[in-house]
Amino acid sequence: MPAPIAISIINQSPFELPAYATPGAAGVDLRASIPSEITLAPLERRLIPTGISLEIPEGYEGQVRPRSGLAIRQGLTCLNTPGTIDSDYRGEIQVILINLSGDAQTIHPGDRIAQLVFTPVVQVVWKPVDQLSNSSRGAGGFGHTGKQ
Repeated sequence: MPAPIAISIINQSPFELPAYATPGAAGVDLRASIPSEITLAPLERRLIPTGISLEIPEGYEGQVRPRSGLAIRQGLTCLNTPGTIDSDYRGEIQVILINLSGDAQTIHPGDRIAQLVFTPVVQVVWKPVDQLSNSSRGAGGFGHTGKQ
């Protein structure tokens, strides 16, 4: 496993720092830093604060992703997934949650609402050309290989 990177964090929530739930976990859990419970109606979406702000080193990003248990059990998931936190962003991390179930779902203070994964970023330099090289796939996309 690669060496951990140091990330500065301000935690204005009443909860502990985001943590890995197991030794092999890829992401840390983000918690709802809300003063009281929030109920989402079916198909309702809300911006849920976490109370944390980060200073991610240049060359990395944070990716906000859904929690699978929350999605399967309650139908709650993140929009704009994965949500990118750029290295130059210093504001509070907030999570766009949507209720895709047919029932109202309640989020309580401290609920784990998403996970945050850190990944390296590679920026590109554009190389304008008149033609792209051929490949076996070509321009085929959107299920062009059929359903099997």
